[in-house]
Amino acid sequence: MKRIGLIAGSGQFPGIFSKAAGERGLKVYAVAHVGETDPRLETFVEAIRWVKIGQLKQLIAFFKENGVRDAVLAGAITKTKMFSGVMPDLRALKVLATMDHTQDDGLLRAFAGEMEKEGITIRPSTFLLPELLAKRGCWTRRKPTKTEMADVRFGWRIVKEIGRLDIGQSVVVRGGSVMAVEAIDGTDATIRRGGKLGKEKTVVVKASKPDQDMRFDMPAVGVRTIKIMRDVGASVLAVEAGKTVVFDREEMIALADQSGIVIIAIE
Repeated sequence: MKRIGLIAGSGQFPGIFSKAAGERGLKVYAVAHVGETDPRLETFVEAIRWVKIGQLKQLIAFFKENGVRDAVLAGAITKTKMFSGVMPDLRALKVLATMDHTQDDGLLRAFAGEMEKEGITIRPSTFLLPELLAKRGCWTRRKPTKTEMADVRFGWRIVKEIGRLDIGQSVVVRGGSVMAVEAIDGTDATIRRGGKLGKEKTVVVKASKPDQDMRFDMPAVGVRTIKIMRDVGASVLAVEAGKTVVFDREEMIALADQSGIVIIAIE
């Protein structure tokens, strides 16, 4: 494999992936999304095509024109834009017509299946970057209290259940009560909603879905996560070891230590 396709969303992941691919001698051919992908991605890739969300035909054509047989999906797509910023082409509409809902996993699997019909294999987004996956243990100087760990265990049960229903990947809890459940608005908004209701010392639990497809939509956290938690007075972030992507880990831990926030990765 001398070339790799990249379906790029927002955030730093597409750039990180492209640099890692380049270091391994792979040429990256990227499909970027208008209004989502960082324009600076152009400096890290061999070629790039800009599309609107839902332009599946253009995406497939670009990869086939450039002899791409393997691709990854890296970075987020703002889910609320599913109702405002999408311009599905006929091919995408045909896929959507076969579905009875547009929840995350089902939708992504359907589009991945359509690409694989064209001979383009979708690989896990971390296959070149296993070091980004969360390592088990407590990462911070402060350890969780017994009360906080009770909330982590409670939140874990809830987040796995909403994951089973393909609703979201994070919950905010306090004192054995659910403050917020992630929906289409995403993790950041969930932390803010939960923090507003819980006032302070809320516990954030983020984990993969029980049948998580490791090719896409893996849970991800980073410095921004800790900044939002600090702003709302949250006290613990619990993530799933081995199944959560972590960006800027050292900076994230340093900020958590300064803010008295616990970060723990559990299985």
